[in-house]
Amino acid sequence: MSEQETVYDSPSQWVADHIRDYVETGGEKGHDWRGAPTLLLTTRGRKTGRLRRTALIYGRMGDAYVVVASKGGAPQHPMWYLNLKANPDVQVQVGPDVFEAVARDATDDERPFLWEQMVSIWPAYDDYQEKTTRRIPLVVIEPTTGAE
Repeated sequence: MSEQETVYDSPSQWVADHIRDYVETGGEKGHDWRGAPTLLLTTRGRKTGRLRRTALIYGRMGDAYVVVASKGGAPQHPMWYLNLKANPDVQVQVGPDVFEAVARDATDDERPFLWEQMVSIWPAYDDYQEKTTRRIPLVVIEPTTGAE
């Protein structure tokens, strides 16, 4: 991802405000959101080719980060998830650290532990899963540069 490219933040105003605060303060404001840690995920739009950024609650699995494609239990996957399925190369910001990474779905073996971990961070994920018939994806994001 090129530093010269324009990054388009979430069209949801409250998410865009969260992202702006996060970026402007190097994660000092915004990393902790309602008691949960958040990261900024930048994907490449599968249709437009534009860089798209959103804020997501995360967990950890070793050096990797874990996010949930819940969309609040909506019947369809979030756009960011569809984008990374088309192009798994992503950029991530965690606090002040910005790095390139590759995203993948959690394996069936990883999923039970990771789901419990993410529900312990954000209990509403269980409610979201009950609202929809789709299996909410868990995404593992593995740093490729600038990894901690």
